Formats: sequence, structure tokens, C-alpha cells
Amino acid sequence: MSQGIEFNRLMLDMRAMQMDAMSAPKSTAAVPEMGGSSFSDMLGQAVNKVNDTQQASNQLANAFEIGKSGVDLTDVMISSQKASVSFQALTQVRNKLVQAYQDIMQMPV
Repeated sequence: MSQGIEFNRLMLDMRAMQMDAMSAPKSTAAVPEMGGSSFSDMLGQAVNKVNDTQQASNQLANAFEIGKSGVDLTDVMISSQKASVSFQALTQVRNKLVQAYQDIMQMPV
């Protein structure tokens, strides 16, 4: 049950980020400034969030391994899967960015 809740929260976070990106002002003067820093900031935050998720998963797994009380195996497994899914999603985003860059570089000028 918790895994479904975590997945739903992840999907809600992704939709909220999409809505924030879509609702950004689109004035021509602000696009170069906002586009460069905003995209890099958002990408950096995503990488940091994946890293935090992986570190939290590792800490929870280590706590379970040493027998710390209050750490349940299901929580460890859910945390591990959440870290795995977030890393896979980040990898897919990276792959799409690389593919888009390659497509743009191959366009005739």
C-alpha cells in the first residue's frame, strides 16, 4: 500500500513541476535569462533529489542490516525501489536530452 502512495506522490510531484514549467511567463526578454538558469537549476535539483533518495535508501538498508529497531523490511524495499525508479527516470531524461542534442547538431544549417 505504501508503494502505491509513494508512486502517486512521485507522479503528483512530476505533474506539479510540469505545471510550474508551463505557467512560467513567456516574455521574449526574459526567456534567455530564465531559460538558461531555470532549466539548469531544475535539472540540478532533480539530480540532487535522486541522490538524496539513493542516500536515504542506503541509510535505511544499513540500519536494517545492523538490526536497528523500528526499521521494517518493507520500508527498506520500498525505499530501494523508489531510489531505483527515480534513477531510471533520470537516466531516461538524460538519454532524451542527449538524443535531442544529437538531432539538433545533425540538422542542416
